[in-house]
Amino acid sequence: MTTFILLAILAYFLPSIIGHNKRSAAGIFLLNFFLGWTFIGWIVALLWACASDVPVPVAAPVVYSHVLAVPDGPGNYCSRCGNIRFPSARFCSVCGSPS
Repeated sequence: MTTFILLAILAYFLPSIIGHNKRSAAGIFLLNFFLGWTFIGWIVALLWACASDVPVPVAAPVVYSHVLAVPDGPGNYCSRCGNIRFPSARFCSVCGSPS
């Protein structure tokens, strides 16, 4: 009897177990917890848990010469070597070409 209860609890929280490492794990758990008793809520939680996470693009800062620089646009790149340069620089610090 206790084995059946444990298997029923495991089956009920299967969407939460599958989606435990997703960004929306809390939402999956809440949907599963509150609406999992309705078969449709359980199916929606399971589909949400099985769906892939879309990575969020993040502009990473680049460090050159112990100075933190975040590129603003295409004007901040060297036209010869493609490395990031400061807008006020007259020459590229990597290849030495004039801006």
